[in-house]
Amino acid sequence: MGESDEHIPAAEKLASDIESLQFFQTQEHPCSYIKEQSASTLFLNPKQKIDTALYSQLAEYGFRRSGTHIYKPMCAHCDACIPIRIPSDSFTASRQQKRTWRRNQDLAISIVKSIDTDEHYALYEAYINARHQDGDMYPASQEQFRSFLTSEWKSTRYYEFREAGRLVAVSVADVMDNGIAAVYSYYSPTLAKRSLGSFIVLFLIEQAKTVNLPAVYLGYWIKSCQKMSYKSSYRPLEIQNGAQWLRVL
Repeated sequence: MGESDEHIPAAEKLASDIESLQFFQTQEHPCSYIKEQSASTLFLNPKQKIDTALYSQLAEYGFRRSGTHIYKPMCAHCDACIPIRIPSDSFTASRQQKRTWRRNQDLAISIVKSIDTDEHYALYEAYINARHQDGDMYPASQEQFRSFLTSEWKSTRYYEFREAGRLVAVSVADVMDNGIAAVYSYYSPTLAKRSLGSFIVLFLIEQAKTVNLPAVYLGYWIKSCQKMSYKSSYRPLEIQNGAQWLRVL
């Protein structure tokens, strides 16, 4: 991702307690989600020391993590990427979500220290190559996998989901002061009936409730993007607007 030389004044982007941070903005490039649209990304200076408290503050303003980068879409002519989160305490599962939850109760779930293994990469590769052939992550590679998901953060949890010992799904999530950020999930593309992607979100909501965290951060939602439509099925849902989160569904 190409950098411009322009320094983005942090005071215009964040609250006063973190306004001294330095941000940079990428040059415009083709958008990965909306055809014939250009995109640009605001990202935190990679040299900035990050702890859980600062990461949590940045999440309040719609920032996300990809590998070691903290970023937020900042496009000149488009505001389609909307940061969203699920308030865990007031979440109410739909009938379909309740069925998905029951359907996956046979899975063994555990936290592991690392996913940098052949077994995990094989599942990731199968998922990317089956589900995201039209995206910029295709084709999968081990270098991409490691830089994207295996970065060591104190707040990161790697959740494994196994069916009779076989790895079928993985959730990479960051446990922050103000919630759990769903960084990325990958799962077996041959087990569609399990709705593993939906089950992982439900699992993270339950995790947030267990440790008394108020929200699960799902990243960005784009109304016109079919692959993101699942995010609007969780109710209630909140969107980020400046320094506030507004309940919309």
